[in-house]
Amino acid sequence: MTIELTGNGRTVLLGERTLVMGVVNVTPDSFFDGGRHFGVDSAVEHGLRLADEGADLLDIGGESTRPGSDPVSAEEELQRVVPVIQGLAKATEIPISVDTYRTSTAEAAFDAGASWVNDVSSGTMDPGMLPFIARWNVPYVAMHMRGTPKTMQADTGYEDLIGEMIETFQDRLAAMDAAGVDRGKVLLDPGIGFGKAPEHNYTLLARLASFRVLEQPLLVGPSRKSYLKLVGVERADDRLPGTLAAVTVCALAGVEVVRVHDVAEAVQAVRVADRVRRELLQAPV
Repeated sequence: MTIELTGNGRTVLLGERTLVMGVVNVTPDSFFDGGRHFGVDSAVEHGLRLADEGADLLDIGGESTRPGSDPVSAEEELQRVVPVIQGLAKATEIPISVDTYRTSTAEAAFDAGASWVNDVSSGTMDPGMLPFIARWNVPYVAMHMRGTPKTMQADTGYEDLIGEMIETFQDRLAAMDAAGVDRGKVLLDPGIGFGKAPEHNYTLLARLASFRVLEQPLLVGPSRKSYLKLVGVERADDRLPGTLAAVTVCALAGVEVVRVHDVAEAVQAVRVADRVRRELLQAPV
């Protein structure tokens, strides 16, 4: 089944293939690319490069959410992301997502040309977020996380990882319903690396199909994260091959969107995986 998602005048089609969301971090301290594109001109240039490499969406973030990170002020976040979104919105037709949990940042981002919200807190860190999404009626990515980025890795114990995550998502979807959010525009992100022990992330990748009980499209962000240390890759700079393996797993599972730093490589990986998946679905039993 395909789903047409429109926000702020920009449309994408989910379901025909795995879409690739390119990451543009306008931060000095993100775990992989912090400081590499910290500045309006550099960030816009990077976003346009990702667009040329085949990104279907761009995700602009102005606050690091790596484990243990401290929040920045709302004013600082706005200063970082709004000019970048303005620049990209003028230069490309690709839908732009703002990676924020703050309603004030989302509102300014939408005025600047963003059309999606990617919220690591699923609306728990700002009570105004879900009513805002309902008013704007735009695509909304709701991620699973315990606590905040500062505290999330202090609570990684689960008796039933997938079952407890599904219950949390059900609670958040109920909150969205109560706020008037259109479920037809909600994507769920299991939150690799957010409030999970390293081994849990492999369980998530192996059991992505379990989240289909929620009847929402999925977005997964496996890019260069520390779960890859379990296979012996310590440095984030060395984690591209492991990331592409995880991206391939996601595409074979039918995940609608993958969020990555390395767009050109991920586009190639999902194209291969999507073709294989189509062959598998058409193969005789």
